Amino acid sequence: MYIVCLDLEGVLVPEIWIAFAEASGIPELRRTTRDEPDYDKLMKWRIGILKEHGLGLREIQETIARIDPMPGAREFLDELRSFTQVIIISDTFTQFASPLMKKLGWPTIFCNSLEVAENGEITGFKMRIENSKLSTVKALQSIGYETIASGDSYNDLGMIKAGKAGFLFKSTDRIKADNPEIPAYETYEELMAAVRGAMGM
Repeated sequence: MYIVCLDLEGVLVPEIWIAFAEASGIPELRRTTRDEPDYDKLMKWRIGILKEHGLGLREIQETIARIDPMPGAREFLDELRSFTQVIIISDTFTQFASPLMKKLGWPTIFCNSLEVAENGEITGFKMRIENSKLSTVKALQSIGYETIASGDSYNDLGMIKAGKAGFLFKSTDRIKADNPEIPAYETYEELMAAVRGAMGM
């Protein structure tokens, strides 16, 4: 029994924070988990910048409404789901993910949640579980699944390395160089072939 675990941002949809950095004209917000391995530190820093500029959930959601999945992502997911179970495991938040899940055909997503004040200010965040991607993969394995995982960032490496097979997808040169043992792909066709190969298809 296989289950494929995919990261969301950078794999199926563009990076939300990069899109918002461009929309808001705040270049510091371009920093993502590709640059900062410590997610807790990254999020606290982002919330500080939002507060400084008086920006909240509404402004970010307006940007997200204009984000479309990466070309071919919906078709890739549809084909994958035609022959195996798929879960998106993301460090994003339910308040960000819902409009994107609609555009991707409502796949299953495990993510976190934001703490938002009545005026829309993002005051904090609640992680579903510590080290959520690796913890989720290990939990799936404990109930009899073989996991195949793919992602692009530092916070994906745990789940990629823990499974039956794992792949980097559209990752950075630095992450690829630091992890030469992990196959790295740039197209959905290559990733699909790799997943099928790992499943012995």
